[in-house]
Amino acid sequence: MAVDKNNPYKEEEILIDEHVEVATPEEVAAAEGEPAIEMMEDGGAEINFDPSAMPIQGAEQHDTNLVDFLDENTLNEISNDLEENYSDFKSSRNDWESTYTKGLDLLGFKYENRSEPFQGASGATHPVLAEAVTQFQALAYKELLPAAGPVRTQVVGNNNKMVEQQAQRVKEFMNFQLMVNMKEYEPEFDQMLFNLPLAGSTFKKVYYDSVLKRCVSKFVPAEDLLVSYTTTSLEECDTIIHVVRVSENDLRKQQISGFYADIDLGEAGDGDNNSVLDKKDEIEGIARTGTPNEVHTLLECHCELDIPGFEDINLQTNEPSGIKLPYIVTLHEDSGKILSIRRNWAQIDQTKTKKEYFVHFKFLPGLGFYGFGLIHMIGGLSRTATAALRQLLDAGTLSNLPAGFKQRGIRVRDEAQPLQPGEFRDVDAPGGNLKDAFMPLPFREPSATLLQLMGTVVQAGQRFASIADMQVGEGNQNAAVGTTMALLERGSRVMSAIHKRLYAAMKCEFMLLAKCFSTYLPPQYPYDVVGGQRQVFLQDFDDRVDIIPVADPNIFSQTQRITLAQTELQMAMSNPQMHNLYHAYRHMYEALGVKDIDVLLPPPPQPQPMDPASENILALNGKKIQAFAGQDHQAHMKAHIQFMGTTMIRNNPKAMSILQQNCVEHINLMSQEQIEMEFQEELMQVKQLQQQMQAMAQQLGPQAQQNPQIMEMQKKLETFQRKIESRKAVLISEFMEDYAKAEKEVLNQIENDPLLKLKDRELDLRAQEEQRKEEEGDDRLNLEKMKMLQNREIQEDKLDMTDKHAKLRASVALAKDGIKNMKATIQESGN
Repeated sequence: MAVDKNNPYKEEEILIDEHVEVATPEEVAAAEGEPAIEMMEDGGAEINFDPSAMPIQGAEQHDTNLVDFLDENTLNEISNDLEENYSDFKSSRNDWESTYTKGLDLLGFKYENRSEPFQGASGATHPVLAEAVTQFQALAYKELLPAAGPVRTQVVGNNNKMVEQQAQRVKEFMNFQLMVNMKEYEPEFDQMLFNLPLAGSTFKKVYYDSVLKRCVSKFVPAEDLLVSYTTTSLEECDTIIHVVRVSENDLRKQQISGFYADIDLGEAGDGDNNSVLDKKDEIEGIARTGTPNEVHTLLECHCELDIPGFEDINLQTNEPSGIKLPYIVTLHEDSGKILSIRRNWAQIDQTKTKKEYFVHFKFLPGLGFYGFGLIHMIGGLSRTATAALRQLLDAGTLSNLPAGFKQRGIRVRDEAQPLQPGEFRDVDAPGGNLKDAFMPLPFREPSATLLQLMGTVVQAGQRFASIADMQVGEGNQNAAVGTTMALLERGSRVMSAIHKRLYAAMKCEFMLLAKCFSTYLPPQYPYDVVGGQRQVFLQDFDDRVDIIPVADPNIFSQTQRITLAQTELQMAMSNPQMHNLYHAYRHMYEALGVKDIDVLLPPPPQPQPMDPASENILALNGKKIQAFAGQDHQAHMKAHIQFMGTTMIRNNPKAMSILQQNCVEHINLMSQEQIEMEFQEELMQVKQLQQQMQAMAQQLGPQAQQNPQIMEMQKKLETFQRKIESRKAVLISEFMEDYAKAEKEVLNQIENDPLLKLKDRELDLRAQEEQRKEEEGDDRLNLEKMKMLQNREIQEDKLDMTDKHAKLRASVALAKDGIKNMKATIQESGN
């Protein structure tokens, strides 16, 4: 008997030589890599599979959920390790959560009813922290998320019309997605900017949502993202745990769709123990009720694992290498069950580098992973200002409604109720002077020193948070440029640095979003906008287009933008001959946010081809003229040379210079047109070589410079260019020689007439004298302007010094008053 290779379960009779060794079915199956079958006495069969030789059916798909292919023990081991990591990460930042939770009380959003030091004491909170947070949020929101969209693009490498159109398509599509299609982006970005100055760190998560069927960018609060104690950045972190809260209905949808494993999770728990969330609920004024909680807490762990059966294989030894691979494991917190395990690297990535989903936004860098916020930096000042404010209010309350002692036996009607203004109440006195029967306690009026101390503390907090009003140029519109820029830079250092951090983080967010689009978009994606239809192509999201925020990293507010534009306009007006006044005014209108600038400020007309007579008139008025390709260059040059021989032009050096410059331009264009006619084939070859080199450089990347084929093409290109430039130089020399001869002939005709020569000499001297006077007048005017600017700067420096001295004298006076008050208090207490 032998085994049929096509069907191992079918036996057939064959003739067998007795001297030939026949392999058993088990040996044949093992040799052929098939499962070995051993028949049992009860008629059954035992099949022996080799796990290393048998692949797991269905697990080879890259995006599949590996939970369905792992045994219970492996899943429990992974779950226990991740739950332990979650507990460790949460414990390592207990102090951070405590500081953040206590700092939220300083916002003063909830009034505190206090009974100490007396019932009804003031529970007001000074708004210095709330003011700083609100003003930062309003300023950053307007700058980072304009109405037209937060994205702009720029071309990387060689610029051409096709790449510019590609960049424009990417810009329009991403702004459409962020501002129109991704409806959650704008409100969540607004909320993130409010949380950022408080916590110091917030996060954005960019991924493809299987329920919404599109890419999203979600706001992740700092309390919902945990990392290990030793982590310094998201890129170097080996385990990131994102706490996700999802409703029971949405969780069930994802289980039915196959994104999560369809397993029984039981009822949702009471929610995760998060002190920050509890404090936010308390401030907001909401609380959990007795209704059943239908929100499940999931732990999405971006980690590295070495899963049995899915190990990294060393290609040289064909054995497991022991290297951990990146995975995304979703764990149900209450039940501890794993809902999904998915590979976290691109399918075509041979290095198996983990995908990045999170972007870290920092307010201030901090000393570790988490950034510092205003709670950490001015929280102490806010507490001090709050304490001083409450003491002042309590002192005023006690001073206006004093308490004290009365003699035994004195009876006052309704003594438990306070006296109202204008009310007289009956008193039963046994005898004697009623004034002597009462002794009020010596409550003092609110202290002026305490009020000044509170003002100093508040100013320090406002100065650090850059929320004090920056009076740049206020009251002195003609301030010197240096003074204006110094004041602007001094008042915006902190905000400028924070703005640059947000700019860098938003750039990372947009790059992740572009990768998400390039992964899930179809090859061609049409979409409708107001007024028409647009489309974007999958290949548009390549390395030729850089996606960056539309905000300027060096300008963080409209006030700063207007000040810079005003300074630019002021400098341009001081010397209009050296500046483009049109662009200076246009920048000013753009900074002010004026619409329809072209209607208010028409752009200067572009130079157009014109006849030689019109050009001569413009040159006579001192206006520049321009030569254009396709003109009759010989005729233009002849007309200009004849006009240069006239008396009015010979005595107008500026017009002469304009005409001569125009003739040289015609000579350059004549040589260029002659080159195009003589080297038509060579120029076509140059263009083809440039296109081939550009295509190969994009394919090879940084290695293109060392490619022999590209180096050879570069040599050919340089040879063609040298040949063309050499011929062009010869042509220019010939044309210049003809031009010089023609000009000399005209001059000889004038020099043969002695009377005309004397008249020209007289006119030359007169023109030189007028030009000298004009230059002296300009120099004198510029000198006067410089003196005025220097005097203005000197006066401003004097005013600054006077202001500083006044502030110092006021501080000394306040200190002396404080010392006197302390001495008086000490003497009173001693008496």
